[in-house]
Amino acid sequence: MRAVGGAGGYRVPVGKGSGLGFRGFLLLSLIVVVVLAATGVWNPFPGMWDWVNRRQPISQPDVVWQQRIGGTPRSVTIAGETVVVEQRTRVEARSLAAGTQLWERKADWTAVAGAGADAVVVVGRLLVKGYEVLDPTTGVTRRRDDDAVAVWTYRNLLLDARCVEATDCTLSAWEPRGTSPLWTAFLPGVSSGLLADNPNLLNTRRLTAARIHDEVAGPETVAPLLGFPVDGRVHVVDTATGRVLQNVEPGRDERLTVVGGRLLHIAARSQDGSCYFAISGRDPASGQETWQRAGLNLRTADSAGCVQREDPYGARNVLVGVSPDGREAVLDGYDGRLLLVTENSERVLAVDDRYAVVRTADRGAVSTRELGSGRARWNRPTGEKAGAALTPYAAIVADEKPNRLVALDPRTGRELATLRTSANALAVGPAGMVIGEGREIGYVRFGATAGDAPRDGDPPRDGIGPAPGPASGGDRQPQDRCGPKNELCQAPDYGK
Repeated sequence: MRAVGGAGGYRVPVGKGSGLGFRGFLLLSLIVVVVLAATGVWNPFPGMWDWVNRRQPISQPDVVWQQRIGGTPRSVTIAGETVVVEQRTRVEARSLAAGTQLWERKADWTAVAGAGADAVVVVGRLLVKGYEVLDPTTGVTRRRDDDAVAVWTYRNLLLDARCVEATDCTLSAWEPRGTSPLWTAFLPGVSSGLLADNPNLLNTRRLTAARIHDEVAGPETVAPLLGFPVDGRVHVVDTATGRVLQNVEPGRDERLTVVGGRLLHIAARSQDGSCYFAISGRDPASGQETWQRAGLNLRTADSAGCVQREDPYGARNVLVGVSPDGREAVLDGYDGRLLLVTENSERVLAVDDRYAVVRTADRGAVSTRELGSGRARWNRPTGEKAGAALTPYAAIVADEKPNRLVALDPRTGRELATLRTSANALAVGPAGMVIGEGREIGYVRFGATAGDAPRDGDPPRDGIGPAPGPASGGDRQPQDRCGPKNELCQAPDYGK
């Protein structure tokens, strides 16, 4: 350190610590900005926060609208002209046209019943009996129940179960917007696992894919028969009349499931370190065997012990299994026919009553096969880790490296939307789909550009939208909605 100063004066030290320095200047500047903001002279903070919080488009091309919600969604469903978003402790509805919030309320669980203009939102609280049926556009309560312990929601029906005592329960069926039950049925109790919305019944489990939500297709049409597990037995209920057709206890090596209007007995026997399977379909009323097939592994058992803890894979009336030679097969649950047997090393990624989406043996493409004939409807090159899902309105393919989400007409393979995005496919409707990443969700209209106002009730424009089914003309309902046996549009004949 040195000092400066004249004779007879004082000396001023000059050195490394003199002056404000850079940090001191920043501190002084911050104080000035805070004072200006507090006095209302100038406030830069809102603009700075907007810059930090600026939303980046979640796909290219851009979505019609993009909104940030309060938390990561557990499920998203297109219900008429609204998008219903279920979060951990609340539910909200947004306009399908603009994404603006219409209403919000607290709820521990949420489900959607009905479709189009008949859709409703069903909400409830965990460990609390009862539920409310809400209008999806306004959030107004249309009907309230204070006693139900479980609810199942479908495109055309809502079921609930209430119990006076542990062994005295009633199952009731409602139209989604109905105010009185269509029928009621007695059940001698319900499984301890039945609680809240859509608890597991004895049917099929869906094939899943990364980046495609399990409930992307929304509620399904109710099956003609449902299997309710009660105290180790299976009660088979006719959903058209409410009749309990069967009350069956499975054998020691059996698993029971209800698929395609049949009660299936799946037997797994352990021998020589392997599992040997046999399947039989029984008439729901008489219990008589209508078909049987041996050797098809429905993936219900784990390890060589052959204990069956899982439902078979499939959807609606079909099941997916593995034949003795290792090829995957699609089985008709109604009559036991093999609807499709893949080539070696091919894998079924998604299935419904009409088609199966299959990854080719070289893992370089996906192909849609028509069930029954096995004819390839279309092929599309993809990465080896591509996943797929089939919905009533579109087949969804999720690809990686590069990340893509593609919506295709399931019948022709025509592109409805192709997005460069790492977002997930959350919900598919008649005219578009909702995608999301983290707290950001957005709506993509099939064949449209950003800024078009989506209305799922609009007719197709210039060929936009899924092609109608062969027998549906201009009807934009899901293709083949009556099922392959017309079982969903006719009351079944159980030999009455």
